[in-house]
Amino acid sequence: MLRIKSFIPIVAMAYQVRRLSAKQPMIGRLIRELRQVMNLSQEKFADELGMTFPTINRWENGHAKPSPIALKQIDLLLQQLSDRGEALRTKYFPEDESKS
Repeated sequence: MLRIKSFIPIVAMAYQVRRLSAKQPMIGRLIRELRQVMNLSQEKFADELGMTFPTINRWENGHAKPSPIALKQIDLLLQQLSDRGEALRTKYFPEDESKS
């Protein structure tokens, strides 16, 4: 049986992930720019997320999409970058600014 209290954080996380994945074709560009802002190679960025280099490469080149869990990790990285992360969010997802 699923309790309401345990369900609410799941719904909130799903909303954030859906918000990040709204413009899926742009996610590769966002990931590349985020990685560059962090001054990381694809290999080091992959280590940061617990992924592999080929996975990051496929995301950036549009050959694959990040999973919802990976999107959540990317969102957390954006939050850690504070102003720079918010600038990236606004650049790639401008409609989110009006919903805040």
